[in-house]
Amino acid sequence: MKRAFTLFILSLFPFILFSQTAKISGIVSDKKTRETLVGANIILDSSRGVATNENGIYSIEVEPGEHVIEYKFIGYKSEFKTVRLRAYEELTVNIRLEDESKVLDEVVVSAGRFEQKISDVTVSMEIIRATMIENTNTQSIETVVQQVPGIMIMDDQASIRGGSSYSFGAGSRVLLLVDDMPMLSGAMGDIKWNFAPVENIEQIEVMKGASSALYGSSALNGVIHIRTKYPKAQPETKLMFSSGIYMDPKRKEIANWDTQQPIFTGTQFLHSRRIGNFDLVIGGNLFSDNGYRENDYEQRGRFNFNTRWRSKKIEGLSYGLNTNYMKWDGSKFLLWENGDTGVYKAVDSWDQKYFNLRVNVDPYITYFSPKGNRHSLKTRYFRTENHNSTNQNNDDNLYFAEYQFQKYLANNLAWTSGITGSYVESFSDIYQGNSHYGTSGAVYTQLDKKFKKLSASLGGRWETYRLGEEKSSSTPVFRSGLNYPIFEHTHLRTSFGQGFRYPSISEKYIESSIDALNVFPNPDLKPEKGWSAELGIKQGFQISNWSGYLDIAGFWTEYRDMIEFSFGYHFPDYLENQPFYHPDTVFKYIGFKAENVSNAQITGIDVTIIGQGSLFGIPTSLMAGYTYTNPVDMNIAPEDRLKTTKNSHVLKYRFYHSAKADFEMNLNNLYWGMSMDFFSFVINIDKAFEDTIRFPDRTVNGVVIQGQPIQYSTGEYAFILPGLKEYRDKNNKGAFVFDFRLGVSISEKSRISLVLRNALNKEYMIRPGDVQAPRTFALQYMLKV
Repeated sequence: MKRAFTLFILSLFPFILFSQTAKISGIVSDKKTRETLVGANIILDSSRGVATNENGIYSIEVEPGEHVIEYKFIGYKSEFKTVRLRAYEELTVNIRLEDESKVLDEVVVSAGRFEQKISDVTVSMEIIRATMIENTNTQSIETVVQQVPGIMIMDDQASIRGGSSYSFGAGSRVLLLVDDMPMLSGAMGDIKWNFAPVENIEQIEVMKGASSALYGSSALNGVIHIRTKYPKAQPETKLMFSSGIYMDPKRKEIANWDTQQPIFTGTQFLHSRRIGNFDLVIGGNLFSDNGYRENDYEQRGRFNFNTRWRSKKIEGLSYGLNTNYMKWDGSKFLLWENGDTGVYKAVDSWDQKYFNLRVNVDPYITYFSPKGNRHSLKTRYFRTENHNSTNQNNDDNLYFAEYQFQKYLANNLAWTSGITGSYVESFSDIYQGNSHYGTSGAVYTQLDKKFKKLSASLGGRWETYRLGEEKSSSTPVFRSGLNYPIFEHTHLRTSFGQGFRYPSISEKYIESSIDALNVFPNPDLKPEKGWSAELGIKQGFQISNWSGYLDIAGFWTEYRDMIEFSFGYHFPDYLENQPFYHPDTVFKYIGFKAENVSNAQITGIDVTIIGQGSLFGIPTSLMAGYTYTNPVDMNIAPEDRLKTTKNSHVLKYRFYHSAKADFEMNLNNLYWGMSMDFFSFVINIDKAFEDTIRFPDRTVNGVVIQGQPIQYSTGEYAFILPGLKEYRDKNNKGAFVFDFRLGVSISEKSRISLVLRNALNKEYMIRPGDVQAPRTFALQYMLKV
């Protein structure tokens, strides 16, 4: 009995020793600003560790004895502490890290949904800083996003490296995120750039290439991620007022005004503060634009607030509610009067007034466990109301939720996984007067690992989608990437990612008519899929105290069942076999329709140079780049080639060449900057935009009816964009557009700036019939307290 008791006590001995632990805790903060650092890593004896929570607090249990602790955070010098603890001892160690950030050390989160140095990511990424947004009098986010090399925004449709074209405002292959939450509407699946909180942005991260494995549908072509600010130790208030004027165009005869030139005005405000454990950010924007074109004006107001409550009872727990509300009205210019003196004048038959509203309400909760694991639950209600004077209204509600788990494992391994779900319901006049709904669900996971110098990433996603009573469709996608520093400041990377996009309710069911322009539904539209691969090199450099990098990437992208709007005949079944078509019938059923038209291939090269710091004593920043794309439809049918202006396999509404540059210098209280945007001539467009629609010889715009190619009739019937061919023939060299800015600080807290856009007063066009604004001049005043 005595022996058995002794063995029992000995068996408990390891557990008794294990329970005799000690504890180290504290706060990690910035040495200069005293701001706490969220997500800083605390590594114990080079083997295991934790991360600071949203308050910058960490806590780790250790065995009694001597330990070496490393405190590190991206962009800061690491600190090492040696401590000795007894059993049950609790030691507080507060650390202040010193900033040593360089451009290659800039932090991004979009690539892997955790913080990484931009030099370590395995994909092409660019960063837009808050100062660039403020200094360029940005009233809507697309103004600065357009300056990123490789991005083109055509009538609100974003395209990265030629991955998208003009799509009549429906659907998007680029996903816009604000703090990890998608900002695409439910039914249209479109981006409204002016809905983003331009007054409260920390930075914008642009990820190029297929990103569906982490972000799902609509990230087929890339991701634009807006990261907003949270309050710092000291309250901050920012006010910005601006007013501008449209100058006379170079051809005065095209001006849409007589003596009083149109103006635009804007006001932005922001206030952020900490109230104990409560964080509050309030912001808003008022904007009015008379417009430089006939029937093209806008008035809008937006208000938003972000809140966060950091629990006192449960360490590591925070929760809050974010809301953004915008209401805007105006009139939309769509089709010009003619391609000569009427490029700023609207066609008589089109005068649509709109009255729109968007609001999102986002409750969320985040928890950092004592072991450093992160649990996040984000939810959203997104309401969209698009009302207008032409009986083309639509309202929709979007419900979205995402749970995400993140864990830092031993040996520099980060694991991120999650589950998402969404439901959208839409009620619209333009969807054949019917209501529609769609549901989706997904699970995803990704591993990011560092093997000494080599960074590796591997992830996957499975997503299912169902629209109405249709059969559900599911898609697995994967991504992988490698990054290796072949020299101290030279990083070689390669990546491969699959993507997909389900068609939006609008693309499948829209039915609308605008003058001679008809848009038809396609209930049989299928999801589009694709992949992208790239090989890139990033070379860091330093001149004086000015540091930066040169990035060169070659990319290859392919799409299967690509969704494009195509022009042609779209007869109902009961008319398909009729031998003769009456004019009233023909022109009722000719127009555009979203179709799975092509298997596309886009290859090219992307070159970017970024620099920031003090160049020979003068603070200077630079972002510049050049992109070449070769966009082709690999199996376009001969009859479809006839519908394009080039009668070729080149994808429509793309450019071969584009170049961007933004440069700024600061000297004492003065700063000046310039931006340049170049894009070559649009290669190929729908022939219907350049030609007349004719009848009665059963050939319209060269389209073959019933397999019988018949020559054009001389009888003109209708134009969509009269004079476009002549305009494109005359303006066929692409365009260089320059903007300039100059600012002076009146005091430490206030500044006045002058912003000149399209300084050379270039007359240029992006999409057909969309001639851009002439030279504009704006005065901006900013106050920070």
